[in-house]
Amino acid sequence: MLLSHEVSAHYLIAPDGCVMSLVAEEHRAWHAGAGQWGEIDDVNSHSIGVELSNDGFSPFSNGLMDALEVLLQGIKTRWAIPAHRVIAHSDLAPGRKIDPGKRFDWQRLARAGLAVWPMARAAEPAQFADHARAFGYGAQVDAETLLQAFRLRFRPWAEGPLDATDAGLAADLAARFPVDRDGLTS
Repeated sequence: MLLSHEVSAHYLIAPDGCVMSLVAEEHRAWHAGAGQWGEIDDVNSHSIGVELSNDGFSPFSNGLMDALEVLLQGIKTRWAIPAHRVIAHSDLAPGRKIDPGKRFDWQRLARAGLAVWPMARAAEPAQFADHARAFGYGAQVDAETLLQAFRLRFRPWAEGPLDATDAGLAADLAARFPVDRDGLTS
């Protein structure tokens, strides 16, 4: 019996740093599934998928992170992708996907210019959802799921209700990297 699945990624990185190319970058891969970033609801057609061999609860190895940095730099250069367009599965499919997880070192990628990290600024918690959505998080996500997805990436150990820190970080991202109607940053 032959089974067909629409699941793939462009790359897979093993814990030892071995990078496996699975789908040519110019071809569509099926890594994202249902999700949204900005107004883009077919993320597979607008992205290059990199899967990381990690259970999401364990630390990411230096070999894997080193290889990811090299791979991302190449992808960003080949496709002119700005750092603020590097997102996680948990960003585009809040509540459905949690990878890469709380242990992933987004700050390391940001320090290398391969992702972004927000700076604190003053903002009211009531503005959080609008700011998170202006950065790119999908409009179909309820407030609690949106907060969980945002914290998974930008405040992974935070707990409790939405607070001024969440609001300030989302406000900074929205101010510096707002998406336009095509899901691209302006």
